Amino acid sequence: MTLHATIDRVTDRIRKRSAESRTAYLAKIARLAEDGPRRAHLSCGNQAHAYAAMPDKDDLAVTRKPNIGIVTAYNDMLSAHQPYERYPDLIRKAAHAAGATAQVAGGVPAMCDGVTQGRPGMELSLFSRDVIALATGVALSHDTFDAALYLGVCDKIVPGLIMAAATFGHVPAVFVPAGPMTSGLPNDEKSKVRQQFATGEVGRDALMAAEMASYHGPGTCTFYGTANTNQMLMEFMGLHLPGSSFVNPNTPLRDALTTAAVTRAAAITRLGNDYLPAGEVLDERAFVNGIVGLMATGGSTNLIIHLPAMARAAGVLLDLQDFHDLSESVPLMARVYPNGQADVNHFHAAGGLGFMIGRLLEAGLLHEDVRTIAGGGLEQYMTEPRLRDGRIEWVEGARETLNDKILRPASDPFAATGGLKQLSGNLGRGVIKVSAVAPERHVIEAPARVFADQEEVKAAFKAGAFTEDTVVVVRFQGPQANGMPELHSLTPMLAVLQDRGLRVALVTDGRMSGASGKVPAAIHVSPEALEGGMIGKIRDGDMIRLDAETGIHERRRVIPAMSDAVIVEPGAQTLLAIGGFERAELMPRGGANVLGDVVLNDHQCPHGVGGETALGEHGQLALQLGAAVP
Repeated sequence: MTLHATIDRVTDRIRKRSAESRTAYLAKIARLAEDGPRRAHLSCGNQAHAYAAMPDKDDLAVTRKPNIGIVTAYNDMLSAHQPYERYPDLIRKAAHAAGATAQVAGGVPAMCDGVTQGRPGMELSLFSRDVIALATGVALSHDTFDAALYLGVCDKIVPGLIMAAATFGHVPAVFVPAGPMTSGLPNDEKSKVRQQFATGEVGRDALMAAEMASYHGPGTCTFYGTANTNQMLMEFMGLHLPGSSFVNPNTPLRDALTTAAVTRAAAITRLGNDYLPAGEVLDERAFVNGIVGLMATGGSTNLIIHLPAMARAAGVLLDLQDFHDLSESVPLMARVYPNGQADVNHFHAAGGLGFMIGRLLEAGLLHEDVRTIAGGGLEQYMTEPRLRDGRIEWVEGARETLNDKILRPASDPFAATGGLKQLSGNLGRGVIKVSAVAPERHVIEAPARVFADQEEVKAAFKAGAFTEDTVVVVRFQGPQANGMPELHSLTPMLAVLQDRGLRVALVTDGRMSGASGKVPAAIHVSPEALEGGMIGKIRDGDMIRLDAETGIHERRRVIPAMSDAVIVEPGAQTLLAIGGFERAELMPRGGANVLGDVVLNDHQCPHGVGGETALGEHGQLALQLGAAVP
């Protein structure tokens, strides 16, 4: 299938933008790979330290068996990571069977947004990604590993691991999933109880019962949030074995897939004939494939933050425009909560990632000619694993959806686009995800209510302060202000207001839930308030227009004409003082036109765009902020 024109164009744009940094990156990992396995160059004392606790220290010291480093995010507090407790022993046995050795190189923090949402600890969220990357770097700095296995699942963990794997790009990398928990209380029922609790209809006992019935066992949460989006991403980018992302923990197939991952890690070291450094897998095509998967599945908006950081570590430079353009050309093929009623187990049973990858390849929406840990291109990811006589074999995956309410082909999608929109205007740049937002709510225009944190919003809600259409503005939530905490705890109360018939939206320089939802939200607004961004200048009562159809978010005001405006003669230029606003469009308000160009805060508005205006009968000049200004 011929590659889709948008996929080709965006990939080429990224390649050109990244040419200098990518070339330098590839040269760096090539130099590091030249000498072969690094442990061969360690001193005897260095090696003795590294192998002292190993029962097979002689193999490590005197043979050329590959040594596999394990970087784990094991944490028995967190359901998603608890299955990893068993993995080191399983991996060591599998390594021995494959003629290799394996060591736990180190561990990284496993922080769960689900635990910390709405709490002060959430302010450590985004910082934890960089701590994870650093901790992985510390583990790999021992320089004794011919390949690495990365055990990580949740929100910032996979991005942090990728950043380190790219930095050590000469070392082959295989990512090993843990799988989702089995299905519990349906996610939509859980959400209803959350809304009922927010309004006082049910007590905390009912809320706790619902939450415990939903999050009930080991594995990732079953809704399609950031953790499961991460797993999808690793498969689309060729870092998981095909079909391994959504196999439940502690099952024979799950263990067999883990064993197969170890075997593959041993096979792709520089000691063999199939050397596959991580840096060569992580090229611009792999990242484009990951973004396509993000759009086709309706995945977490948090990856819009993480993917550029992951890519930069490999010398690849992504821009928000890349996400927008790909979203406009990639159809939404899945309905998984919060974009539908199904959970990830239902999605997997309906055909899962193998079906989706196959249909996207047929539509020319993915790069097939990429390098993957499976040993070929992305076409292998159309297959799915089966356990036969205790051994894994990969068979042809589903070619037809097994449930078209959950999964559809690219030719008959749920929506023509991925639902992610770049927003721009006088508030700066941001994004909105509308795949779960009703079409009639794609445009919201309402007065602003401004808050400095989510606790203020909760207090206002409890006090009954929201009785009219409102755009809730939560600022000073950006990465430099407080670590960009998720504002997930606002979802139930905003949904309640919406269900009461109000037109509501959120505008923030922080993050909303990685799972998104039915309330329109302009998130990741930049520049953030702490950097002087326009979001920090919004006041209560300012009219905010959030338009997901045209990709605009803007602040509007009507300013008294004679106090802030000067009428000019034809051909003249003057400055309209508009309180520090950077952009504005003068709009006709009934009266005689004023000819000539007008300069607004050093930006010239040409005649016919900003130069045509008039004084109304009440002596006011209308200014529409956020208009296109040269």
